[in-house]
Amino acid sequence: MNTLRTAHTSALTAAELRAARALLDEAFDGDFSDQDWDHGLGGVHALVHDGTGTLLAHGSVVQRRILHNGRSLRVGYVEAVAVRPDLQRRGLGGQVMGALEQVIDGAYAFGALSASSEGEGLYLARGWAEWKGTVGALGPQGPVPLPDEDPPLLWGADLDPSYELFFDWRDGDIL
Repeated sequence: MNTLRTAHTSALTAAELRAARALLDEAFDGDFSDQDWDHGLGGVHALVHDGTGTLLAHGSVVQRRILHNGRSLRVGYVEAVAVRPDLQRRGLGGQVMGALEQVIDGAYAFGALSASSEGEGLYLARGWAEWKGTVGALGPQGPVPLPDEDPPLLWGADLDPSYELFFDWRDGDIL
């Protein structure tokens, strides 16, 4: 029997954090950087364990700021979503996302994420929508257009795509 647990990063043990990082490394076939890991920390994690305590799936939602149409919005940004490769396409990712969407609905103006090509179908099937406008970032030297970035997916957003979304700056991948 699997169990779903949500907890802030501060409530996770060192062993739980190591297990989550190992799962992400495995699921992303070694293409999950230290910066990617850092992006997923400091928020609420959703973890699915089997009956023996083995971590099967993980995701987190962290706070980010997005500037849109003159407003700074507090947004729940989904990071570090992964399911053990041998258990993918069995509903575990949906369990993780359901828990994270509940956090977003209760705490943020809307949700956002950057989907891998493999994961995009999960999010779209759950009601996430592709942003139809342009994106940029508020960099150290001011606004930076990001014309080559894939558009983020949004949850519960009612935004005018004629105005750009400016994401807060961070090391590594902006989106």
